[in-house]
Amino acid sequence: MVETNSLIEQRKAKLAALRSRGINPFANHFAPTESCAQARANYQEGRAVALAGRISAHRDMGKSQFVDIKDQSGRIQLYAHKQALGDDQFDIFKHLDLGDFIGVNGSMFITKTGETSVKIERFTILAKALRPPPEKWHGLVEKEIRYRQRYLDLMSGDHVRDLFIKRSLILREIRNFLQERGYLEFETPIMQPIPGGAAAQPFITFHQSLGCNFFLRIAIELYLKRLLVGGLDRVFEIGRNFRNEGLSPRHNPEFTMLEAYQAYGNYETMMELVQSLVCHLAQKVLGTLVIEHRNEAGEVTRTIDLTPPWRRAKYKDLIREKAGADWFECTPQERRQRAHDLGAEIGKEYEDFEVTGAIFEKLIEPTLIQPTFVTHLTKELVPLAKTSAEDPTTVEVFECCINGQEIAPAYSEQNDPLEQRERLEHQAGGEQQKLDEDFLVSLEHGMPPAGGVGIGIDRLCMMLLGQDSIRDVILFPQLRPKHD
Repeated sequence: MVETNSLIEQRKAKLAALRSRGINPFANHFAPTESCAQARANYQEGRAVALAGRISAHRDMGKSQFVDIKDQSGRIQLYAHKQALGDDQFDIFKHLDLGDFIGVNGSMFITKTGETSVKIERFTILAKALRPPPEKWHGLVEKEIRYRQRYLDLMSGDHVRDLFIKRSLILREIRNFLQERGYLEFETPIMQPIPGGAAAQPFITFHQSLGCNFFLRIAIELYLKRLLVGGLDRVFEIGRNFRNEGLSPRHNPEFTMLEAYQAYGNYETMMELVQSLVCHLAQKVLGTLVIEHRNEAGEVTRTIDLTPPWRRAKYKDLIREKAGADWFECTPQERRQRAHDLGAEIGKEYEDFEVTGAIFEKLIEPTLIQPTFVTHLTKELVPLAKTSAEDPTTVEVFECCINGQEIAPAYSEQNDPLEQRERLEHQAGGEQQKLDEDFLVSLEHGMPPAGGVGIGIDRLCMMLLGQDSIRDVILFPQLRPKHD
């Protein structure tokens, strides 16, 4: 800390020296003609360019200096010579530090070592950095700093910046894919009077003007279905959900979801949609359907092949394979004991269907590395789905599992208002005030049969970008406040 404070004081002294010479070290504007990567790619000897970026390396050769600057596209070397700049400008150039932003005008050339470079003819200081950058620009090791000060992580690690650029491209391609299929994007309320569409603990906020509590949404679902009632046939939204629950490598209280609904479709319609969408994203953003996950040493630890068609397996069949062929013929007490013997954590308050769900979630789902559509879940798990004709104890649902976790649930949407009310009342335990009456009234006006899907964008990015923690694909994950 003492060393850092000393460096800050040195930089402040340089700042004062620049201002004493009438130089504004925080410019209002600079117009680059191209990015650093474009300059390198379009190299022509002597071609004039205007570039801007942050200084990432600085080599003092006496009467000449070499610096590297970086922008979003990459880096390029700059060459500053005393004879070209003149004594006064060259002296000002020496006031620059690692981390400063500069804009330069100059001409392209190749150094004796074969490095594409720009000979500076004039320069402008765009922003003076008063704190030194992360040591050696080799990336931050301490995860706490990486998450709290993500800007330092982006600054120091090209791979981190590339990862989040790819996340942005994934979102862009999701929109392109859905819009080409006739889906329209809409925005629905984040603050809701009743948190519906999932079973989760909400965040509560008080609305001063209305004098009542509102809830940050836990799911997008119920408002998009109202649009189907209103006559919009293909709708989607990409937005944030909030669940006031625990954190883990797979869970963050604030997360991004895609939800899409198609009138006159069903769960199989959504199955085709998910498979086509994920393959489209892999090809467009990564250029491959084979995803490699690597450890910190760069060794491949897991390979995921997205080549269609993806495997389909019924929920009950997977349970029988893991817990015994007679699982669904056992008594609830026998199932509880067997689950305990198999190592699944079972809470005392678990209902019978939740015991079976724990078998799947703890013992089966982590093994589903390759893309798998797990279909026909028990109806207690999904109260918003239609009952299966072939087995009335199940619903027309799939969970798309990849990389050992659920990426996307989807189902044939329940559009019978009477059955929907009965199942939501059962889920709420008879507490009428938890029911979204407006949603149920909307169903009474008639909703067409439809397929709906929700895709966890963060988990999708984890899988596509080879990350094991959700915090590594969220720019600013939630952390406990830091106290001095």
